Amino acid sequence: MRLAEPILTRRIPSVPHGDPKDRRTVDYDAFVRTDGYKGLEKALDMDSAAVVALVKDACLRGRGGAGFSAGLKWSFVAPDDGKGHRYLCINCDEAEPGTFKDRLLVDFDPHLVLEGIAIACWACKLDVAYFFIRGEYHHQARVMQRAIDEAYAKGIFGKQGLLRGKVKHAVDCYLHRSAGAYICGEETALLEAVEGKRGWPRVKPPFPAVKGLFGRPTIINNVETLAAVPDIMHRGLEWWKSIGTNGMPGGQPSWGTKLMGVSGHVARPGCFEAPLGIPLRTLVDDYCGGMRGGKRFKGAIAGGVSMGVLGTDQFDAPMDFDIGRKFGVLGLGTACPTVFDEDTDMVAVTRNCARFFMNESCGQCTPCREGSGWMFKMLLRIERGDATTADLDLLEEVAGSMGLSEGTTICGLADGNNWLVRTMLKKFRGEFERRVKPKFVPLHLSAR
Repeated sequence: MRLAEPILTRRIPSVPHGDPKDRRTVDYDAFVRTDGYKGLEKALDMDSAAVVALVKDACLRGRGGAGFSAGLKWSFVAPDDGKGHRYLCINCDEAEPGTFKDRLLVDFDPHLVLEGIAIACWACKLDVAYFFIRGEYHHQARVMQRAIDEAYAKGIFGKQGLLRGKVKHAVDCYLHRSAGAYICGEETALLEAVEGKRGWPRVKPPFPAVKGLFGRPTIINNVETLAAVPDIMHRGLEWWKSIGTNGMPGGQPSWGTKLMGVSGHVARPGCFEAPLGIPLRTLVDDYCGGMRGGKRFKGAIAGGVSMGVLGTDQFDAPMDFDIGRKFGVLGLGTACPTVFDEDTDMVAVTRNCARFFMNESCGQCTPCREGSGWMFKMLLRIERGDATTADLDLLEEVAGSMGLSEGTTICGLADGNNWLVRTMLKKFRGEFERRVKPKFVPLHLSAR
C-alpha cells in the first residue's frame, strides 16, 4: 500500500504477525511501539461526552459513502436506560464496485480499527461491538479475528473494563461474517443480517441510534471512519484540521486524509492515503503515474458506481465531500475512483453497472425491483443498436422516478442506480445518441 507524503496518519507495518502469509499485518506489540492505543488512553482520561464533542468538532465525516458527521451521529444515541446491551456495528461489508480500502486497513492495521472501536464504545457508552465483514473476505476475517483475540489477551476488551480496567466499562467485540449481499452494506440491512435475518433495509424512523440491533440503541460506523478516531484523539484537533479543505461556504469542511483506491485505466493502480480536496488529476498523475499508455482522460466514477460519473471536462474535480454540489454527482462516496480513458465505451459501462444494481436489488421496493430491470433491458437494446431516441427519453424518465430522494424506496440502492444512469446520459449523451435510431413517425402524423 502506498501512502501519501508528508501527511502520514497511519503507521506503516513492519513486523510479521503469525502466518508468514500475513507479513503485512502488525501485531499488538508492534502497534504499541508506534504509539498504538495512545488515543484510547487519552479518551479514557476524558469524560465520554467530551470525547463525542471532540469528534463532532473534528467534523469527522463518514468514510463509508454518505459523508455524515460521525460525532453528530454519536450524539444521537439514546441515553443509557440500564435495560440491556447497547451496540456498535462496524461496517466492513465492502461490496461497492471499485472500492478496496477497508480491506487494506484490516490487512495492514487491524489494531488501529480496534482502537477506534474501543474509543467509540467509551464515548457512546456501548458495551457490545459487532465487526461485520464481507463474506468474501476470508483472509481478512482471519486477520481481524486474531487481532480481536490479541486485544482480549492484552486487556483492551473484556470484563475487566477497557484498557486493562483503566475504566470500569466492559466491552465485548465479535466478528460477524456477512452472507455476501451488496445490500447488507446499508446500515439497517446490516442490522437485520447480524440478527440472523434476510438482509432487507428497514423503514426509518425509528433510527438505529434509538432502536437498532435487537431493538436497542446502536451506532453504525464504517471501518475507515473509526480508524481515523485514534489519531484525532492522540494528535489533537488542530492537527486534524490542518489537513484537507474547509469546503464550500455554507457547507461542512472535509478535514483529514482519505484512503483512495484508484482503479481503471491508470498506469499504477493502488490504494493511496491523500488529503481530502486533492484534485482527481493530481491523484491520477502524481500518485498513479498518469493515464495508462499515455491516453487521454475520458471520465471517472469518483467514489463507487452509485455516486455517478465525472465528465471529460471534470478531471480537475477536487476529491472532497462537496464534490456532488459542484460537479453533478451524488457525492464523494467511498472516494475510490474508477478512471476511464478515451477508448472506453460508456454505453457498455452504463449497461454493466445497471446489471449489477438489478442483480443486487433486494426486491423489497417495487420501483427498485422493477425499475432496475427495465433500465437494464433498455440499455441492452441501446447497446445493440435496436433502440430509438424515444428509448433514451424513457430511460431518463424511469431513472428519475425511482429512489429514496424521490420518496419511492426504503433505501438508497435505487438512487445509486439512477444517478449512474442519469449522469452517464447527461455527460456522454452523444455516445448514446449515436447508438439509437430516430423515432419512426408515420407520414400521416408527420404531416399534421
